[in-house]
Amino acid sequence: MEVKPSAIEGRGLFTKVTLRPRQKIGEYEGERITQREGRRRAKTQKWIAIVEVNNGKSIDGAEETTGFRFINHSCTPNTFMRIIGERAEFYALHPIKAGTELTLDYGDSHHNGELPCSCQSTNCRRFI
Repeated sequence: MEVKPSAIEGRGLFTKVTLRPRQKIGEYEGERITQREGRRRAKTQKWIAIVEVNNGKSIDGAEETTGFRFINHSCTPNTFMRIIGERAEFYALHPIKAGTELTLDYGDSHHNGELPCSCQSTNCRRFI
């Protein structure tokens, strides 16, 4: 994986290899915190890298080094996230060619449908 400038937003995470459908790409890493603390932090940060998992826990990936915090939102994503216990794993939705930016549909988020979307997808919902 490689973090580099993105046409969607700031920096993005790009694959260096071709990925197979449903192939596990990696796991979100970061500081393990309570969901309550994650929501408190989200209110004070411009760029949020917090994933809520199970058991009232969250992962704050602000300092993670694998690059998954740079996966940008797309209304037509090429990856999906699976929450397993207190872990968050990323998988390819379909074949992804080497050099492609990895994207994820953020779904419900702290943005509450008020953040303009910049994914440029033909199916863009316009807001996250």
